[in-house]
Amino acid sequence: MTGLDALQSVQFVTRRGKRFAVLSADDWEALIEWLETVEDVQIARKAYKQLKAAKGSRRKAGWLKWDSVKGELA
Repeated sequence: MTGLDALQSVQFVTRRGKRFAVLSADDWEALIEWLETVEDVQIARKAYKQLKAAKGSRRKAGWLKWDSVKGELA
């Protein structure tokens, strides 16, 4: 299921004058996964633009070498 499918599966309930959106846990997880993918795509596009502007030079684009930062992921 895509995020769009999850959004379209939402049902609405009114309780004490407030309107709530209700969806299944599976649909919620699909929606979160879809949003994370959208965010990842945006990050990749930004990185590609930076690399293109630096004419393919990772150093000029400000990218760090993996060996110099991998220890920070603990």
